[in-house]
Parts: sequence; structure tokens; C-alpha cells
Amino acid sequence: MKKVNLDIILFISVIVISIFGVVMIYSSSSIWAEYKFNDSFKYLKSQSLFLIIGIILMIIVSKIDYRKYKKYSNKILGFCFLLLILVIIPGIGTVRNGSRSWFGIGPFGIQPSEFMKLALIIFTAKYLEKNEKYLGNIKKGVLPILGITMLSFALIMLQPDFGTGTIIVMTIICMLFVSGVKMGFFVKIGIVGLIGAVALIIMAPYRLQRIISFINPWVDPLGAGFQIIQSLYAIGPGGLLGMGLGNSIQKHFYLPEPQTDFIFSIISEELGFLGIVIVSFLFLTIIYRGIKMSLKSEDLFGKYLAFGMIFQLSFQAILNLMVVVGLIPVTGVTLPFLSYGGSSLIITLCSMGIILNISRNIN
Repeated sequence: MKKVNLDIILFISVIVISIFGVVMIYSSSSIWAEYKFNDSFKYLKSQSLFLIIGIILMIIVSKIDYRKYKKYSNKILGFCFLLLILVIIPGIGTVRNGSRSWFGIGPFGIQPSEFMKLALIIFTAKYLEKNEKYLGNIKKGVLPILGITMLSFALIMLQPDFGTGTIIVMTIICMLFVSGVKMGFFVKIGIVGLIGAVALIIMAPYRLQRIISFINPWVDPLGAGFQIIQSLYAIGPGGLLGMGLGNSIQKHFYLPEPQTDFIFSIISEELGFLGIVIVSFLFLTIIYRGIKMSLKSEDLFGKYLAFGMIFQLSFQAILNLMVVVGLIPVTGVTLPFLSYGGSSLIITLCSMGIILNISRNIN
């Protein structure tokens, strides 16, 4: 394949949305950071550091031939499984917001489930390319990769982190779908998934509370329904141009930690419909360019790899936005590029680096 320059439109869109995210993290978190850390720039400084590291890694990754990951995919996946096992061990993993999902390193934290999201996509892309002729046989071609996926889901649920687990499972299922697996399989897996979701809700009462608060948040306005009510209060007054950058009311201790899951609410409140259009345009541009890379790639591994990463990005973004506007219960899923979090931002930028490298290898 003839090497060409990387996709500059994708590169610029990623840089712009990431910088925009840092600006909005400062705007949404300054009051909370001043109260909690006596430093209104706390989250700004941390996320700026993550962004610099992430951009450097994205540029480096964009120069590495993506086909090399195929050779090391088993080792990468095995290492990520080891991290998922270690993080749930008391004394090793750190508990945050009720989940043992982090390795604490000084003031920072590393979330191994973010690494697993990328590792499993790489492994699955290799698996689908290698076993293309067996995909018509559910037992021989599909169940092995599905078993590995469900094992990772089980380890993540032990943390527990239902949102991340759901993103991983849906990404792999959709990669199987585009690989040509029979439709009947997805009907069966959908039924099994529905039964499993109901079981998980029954097993954890707080999930049932989230369902109830989703249906009617005013049943428990100071408890389970609090976040979604405050989120809607933020979105409602935004209007066309918003209340102005930095002028959010809901960030004044109404919306809990608005720099994470509900940052889109603050964007809507401060920048209004214009802010929503900007964010939507940038996301759609990134998704379009990623899908284009997948379709144009002549290498089957690159095709599956690009699709898996861009589907995961778009599914996670849609999931977050649906929570913020009250279309689905709270899942704890962050908004890619925009929500505060080093592991998420760095891994997302590395994923974009891989897609940029795929673009270099397209005729």
C-alpha cells in the first residue's frame, strides 16, 4: 500500500474538541475545585497535563504501523486482564464513587478498564481477520471471542462498572455484526442480554433506584433522581447562545462534580444551542472520518480495527448524551474528549492515533 499523509481533518478535529474539553472542564469545575482543594485550577492543570501527554502519544502512535499491534495483541490483552484482576484486590485497587476501578498513583489514578476497551478491539480485529471462514459457525467462530468478551465484562462488573462493561460488550457484538455473522445469533444474544440486564438490576438495588429515578426523577428528587433533575435544570435555560462561558448556575454545588459525566449539561447551560452544535459537529466529523478510514482500508485487520474504535467512541458519546438529557438511566459513562479523566482521554487519543496511522496506509 502506498503511504500518504495522515488525515489532517481528523487530526485537527481531535485537537480542537480536546482543547475545548479542557476549557469546559475548567469552567465547570473551578467552583468545586476551589472548595475541595483550595485551588480553582486543580482540574484544569491535571487535564492539561493529560492532554499534552495524550497528544504526544497520539502523534507517536500515528507513526507506528498499525499492523504491528496484530503481532502483540495476545500479550496486550493478557496484560489488560492482569490489570483487571489486580484492581479488584483490596489494598491494590482504589475505591472511587463506590467502584474499585482505579490504581492510585499519587494524586492521579489509572483505570485499567479503559485500556481493556482498546486491547479487546485490537484482539477482536485480529481474530475476525484470522477466522473469517469460521464466522458462519457460531460454536467454532463466534463463541470463543464472545467468551473472552464476557470474561472481561465479568471482571469489570466485579468493580462494579456497568457502563464500561456495556460499552465493551456492545462494541464487540457490533464488530461481529459487520463481519457477517448470521442475524439469528444477534436475536438470541439480545434476549440473553436482556435477561442478564434484568438479573444485574435485581442483584444491585441501586441500579433499580436509577431505573425508577429515570422514569420519574421526582420520586426521589434529593436522592436517585437528583443528578438528572439538576442536569435538566442546566440544559433548560441555555437557549440559543447560553448564559455565557463561566456563568453556569448548576456548577455551584447543584450538579455533583459537573466536570465528569454531566459536563455536556454545563456546555448546554453556558453556550446554549451554539455549544451543542459545535460539539455535535466535531463528533460527527471525527466519526465520519473514522468510518471513511474503515471503508477505504484494503486490509481486513485495519478495517475492523478502525470500525471498532470509532463505534466505541460514538456509542459511548451517545450513551452519555442520552443520560444527560434523561433518555436512559444514569450509567456513569463519561463523554469522550470532554469529560475530566486522564485514562479516558489518553486512551481515546491513542485510538485516534491508530486511526490516523490507518489513514497513512490508504491509497
